[in-house]
Amino acid sequence: MEREKLLYAQDTSIQFFKAIEERSLIAPGMSEEQLNSEVCDLAARQFGIGKHWHKKIVRTGKNTLATYPDNPPDRIINEGDILFIDLGPIVKGYEADIGRTYVLGNDPQKLKLKKDVEKAWYEIQAWYRQHTTLKASDLFQYAVDKAKEFGWEFGGEIAGHIVGKYPHEQPLDPKSLELDIHPDNHDDMFLLDADGNPRHWILELQFIDREKEIGAYFEQLL
Repeated sequence: MEREKLLYAQDTSIQFFKAIEERSLIAPGMSEEQLNSEVCDLAARQFGIGKHWHKKIVRTGKNTLATYPDNPPDRIINEGDILFIDLGPIVKGYEADIGRTYVLGNDPQKLKLKKDVEKAWYEIQAWYRQHTTLKASDLFQYAVDKAKEFGWEFGGEIAGHIVGKYPHEQPLDPKSLELDIHPDNHDDMFLLDADGNPRHWILELQFIDREKEIGAYFEQLL
């Protein structure tokens, strides 16, 4: 039942991201903060999404190298940029976590990066679904290896985390990594939560080319 509600939240959020594209909201000359504001206005106006459970992220150009905890200076979106949007909409009390990459122009390297991170996401999902027990640290390493396989560097500090009914489960120790797909979390991802229910994981991938200062991102329910 909870997974169905999480999938509904995700499906609604994916429709919202499609609306961003259909309305051509992403345009050169606007700042990350401006696009962030317009995207959230659209979410509220067209989809009734008024709350987001984590900070709303738009990153373009070299800011696509920044990890989630970073707060890089606001940048202007330029023609030919690669950028990504990462949002955590709350839909009917349940959390989604969606990240998508966009390329302005036809730069083949940027288009390949965007395509590769999405393709890799589905390959990792297929690999994950072959398991009935799996350490979070092993999935993280698999994601790092997958980035190398595609010719990129893995840019994130984690490769995902749990979601659920808002607010989702929190560890007893705030410094614990047990609910993140982190290299130091050796817990089984198939462990049940404190109430005996399955946990629901987000897989987030950030592939980067540090030399060219470009990155791409893809994220959704694992």
